[in-house]
Amino acid sequence: MKRNALVAGVCLMFAGQALAQSPPGPPPTEDFVNKVAVSDMFEIQSSQLALQNKPDRDTKPFATQMIKDHTATSKQLKALVSSGKVKADVPAALDADHQKKLDELRDLDGKEFDQAYDKAQLEGHEEAVDLFRRYAQGGDNKDLKQWAAQTLPHLQHHLSMAEKLK
Repeated sequence: MKRNALVAGVCLMFAGQALAQSPPGPPPTEDFVNKVAVSDMFEIQSSQLALQNKPDRDTKPFATQMIKDHTATSKQLKALVSSGKVKADVPAALDADHQKKLDELRDLDGKEFDQAYDKAQLEGHEEAVDLFRRYAQGGDNKDLKQWAAQTLPHLQHHLSMAEKLK
């Protein structure tokens, strides 16, 4: 009897660890739209800031590409929402966390700015790839899910580019 209780306890412990370690599922549509819109705004604004700060050789083309691509994804997302295919509100401003990151970047220049910008881009694109992958695999809105799947390869390419920033 004690052995069965011990085995059951160990199984529950490992099951709890497995649940804690398993990746989260897709976010609800409203959360996905909010995160994507805020991420796009941050990418655009931080990249505009990078171009104003006399960027180094690899940052300038990267920042230019981020402005172009994330402006396009913002327009696509807004079109999905305005068409009625996606029921969500698109935020008009950065959330507190992204605003703080942007403000911190504004206080830097030269090499310090480049390093902080590069780090922010790497982290942001890692999060975006994960977010889009999860939504593309199991999101609850078919049109948004399809858009996430179509956009994911571009974000993976951005991540690859961000990994090469020096």
